[in-house]
Amino acid sequence: MKNLDDKPELRRRMIAARHALDPAVKAQADARIAEHLSLWLVRHQVRVLGAYLPMPGEPDLALLYPQLLARGIVLAMPVVLQKHHPLSFVRWQPGDALARDASGTPAPVERGDYLQPEAVLAPCIGFTGECLRLGFGGGYFDRTLAQSPRPKAAGIAYAFSRVAFAAEVHDIPLDIIITDAGFWPPESAGDPA
Repeated sequence: MKNLDDKPELRRRMIAARHALDPAVKAQADARIAEHLSLWLVRHQVRVLGAYLPMPGEPDLALLYPQLLARGIVLAMPVVLQKHHPLSFVRWQPGDALARDASGTPAPVERGDYLQPEAVLAPCIGFTGECLRLGFGGGYFDRTLAQSPRPKAAGIAYAFSRVAFAAEVHDIPLDIIITDAGFWPPESAGDPA
């Protein structure tokens, strides 16, 4: 576990480590993350999932999404409608048209069907032992998790990206981190919460 309180430097190091992954190793790690996520979704009986479209280097769950749809899980992708606001979620399926949202991230073009996910996936650049997420620093997931009702929140990360940093007042812990090595914390995999 790397310990560095300078979040910009920590982000830079973790992003570089992700980009250094051999493509075959990354594909295997992504497949293990998808397996663990699939198990978690069954255990928690999630019907509406706030998913994500990966940025370069992030765990790619694209092969899992059609399987989830076939199981009757509704996928909703995050959309930034306004900077410094919580995320909105739009119904999505593979092949739907994408365009950049207010944060510059690809998001569904069709925005007529906003949903309230029961659980959201939060891709992590890094994560702490306390399930705090190191993201890009925009605060969108923290603002989303501060809302009521709060969805279950699963961080998606590579196991090597467990780090240490001091929590800030706005940081909201995720419920679980799902990695290629399993679940963090380990005992949380079967919790009904």
